[in-house]
Order: sequence, then structure tokens, then C-alpha cells
Amino acid sequence: MKFGVATFVTDEGIRPAPLGRALEERGFDSVFLAEHSHIPASRESPYPGGGDLPRVYYRTLDPFVALTEMGAVTENLLLGTGIALLPQRDVIHTAKQVASLDLLSNGRMQFGVGVGWNREEMRDHGVDPRKRGPLMTEQLGALKELWTEDEAEFHGEHVDFGPTFCWPKPVQDPHPPIYLGGESEAALNRLATHGDAWLPRAHTPVDEIHRVRSWLADQGRTDVPFTVFGLGTDQDAIRAYADAGVERVTFMLGTLPEDETLSALDDLAEAAAKAG
Repeated sequence: MKFGVATFVTDEGIRPAPLGRALEERGFDSVFLAEHSHIPASRESPYPGGGDLPRVYYRTLDPFVALTEMGAVTENLLLGTGIALLPQRDVIHTAKQVASLDLLSNGRMQFGVGVGWNREEMRDHGVDPRKRGPLMTEQLGALKELWTEDEAEFHGEHVDFGPTFCWPKPVQDPHPPIYLGGESEAALNRLATHGDAWLPRAHTPVDEIHRVRSWLADQGRTDVPFTVFGLGTDQDAIRAYADAGVERVTFMLGTLPEDETLSALDDLAEAAAKAG
């Protein structure tokens, strides 16, 4: 099993460059960074984790900027979004950002995406929360066209553009892997049609891992690896996911100053070593 880290990089914690170096030095294969463009003050949408919204949500750095800095000081660390809120993003700008990071990192971009939960945040981007799923499905199709065709075009209900040129193209062939977040029926259908990997959250039962793997096989998708997002260090849980054929788990790393982060990474690396 492979081990990575999921975290929020903010203006109050360790900077991206020393974090990237520390992850690679400790043998982690990947990092997945959270994204929120802003947090509306109204706070109508309840936090899915319950209680008050944690401070890190208000202070996230742009993940593509942070990952670019991390890529510049590492050689092998996979650079992931966990997750990019695709419905809130312009699809053409996103195509260029992902491809640019893949080029600059020599093919290390891992594109984790999801529909998001903060309805006020979506509305500020002009997105109807009720349509965010169908919108993201079309965006994924459009991204693949922009990444793989010299002259791309896409015509849908929510995304529509005529023949266009968009460079650079990604280094990875045919494009960086798309990790689909979410465990709903709609998310899984999107995974079957557009995803290259599944990014279930750590509360997902092992039985559901087996069920989704079987269901994907029925859809003709036997090639989808699973990365569990934001796991703790419980060895029994790690072993259970490993036995279920999960390719990778990402430990949830708290957002702390540099010295405290390095100490926390030592503990996570020890947990990964115990799990073997």
C-alpha cells in the first residue's frame, strides 16, 4: 500500500516548500491539498463535519500555487488537489492550470475533484447548487477535450465553447488522473464515466469499498484504483483497507507551524512503516 498526506495549506501553517521536502524525505508518495476560494460570512450551509467550521477553511492557499512551489523542491512527490471544487471554476482556466502544473512537475499532477458542499460559496461563483453535479459532469468532458485535442470544442447544456486552441497539453498520457470524490450514487456514476480513480473519505465502510469495486466491474471498469482520503493512524483500519485492495491511504495532517508539522509527519511516517 502507498501512503500520502491530505492537508489544508494556509497562511498560518508550514509553507508549501518545506512541507513538500519533508513529505518526500519521509517516504510519502503524494500530497492532496484542499481548496476553498472563500467562505461567505452568512454560513447558512452546515459544516458536514458538525459544529463550527474549522479555521483552516477560511485561510486556504490556492492549491495550484502551493503545489507548484512543492513541485519545485521535490522530484517524485505526486501533487494532488483534494479536492478542487470544479463547479466553482472556469473550465478553460482550470484546463490550463492543471496542464501547466503537470508540465512543470514532469508529470506529477493528480487532479482530485468534487462538487462541494458550501452552497453560498457556489452561488458567489454564479453556480446554482442544484445543478452543480450535471455541471461538473460536463466540465470533466470538456477538460478531456481541451487536454487531448489540438483543436477542442464542447457543446453541452452547462458548458459550451466552439473550436479553440489550449496549450500546454499535459505530460501524462492522455491526461493527469482524475480522482472523483464523493460516495453518492451520482458521484459514483460520474466516477464510472469520467474518473480514473476514486477518492472516498475515511469514514467509508470497508463493505462499501467492496461493493463499489464490484459495481464498477459490472460497468466494465476494472481499472479504477482507490485512494482513501484523510485517514487516521489506526492500524486495524489501515489493514482493513489494505485487505480490501485500496491502493493508497492519505493521512489527515493538521495545519500547524513548521516545527510541529515536522514532528507530526514523523508520527505519520512511523504509522506508515508499521503498516508496511
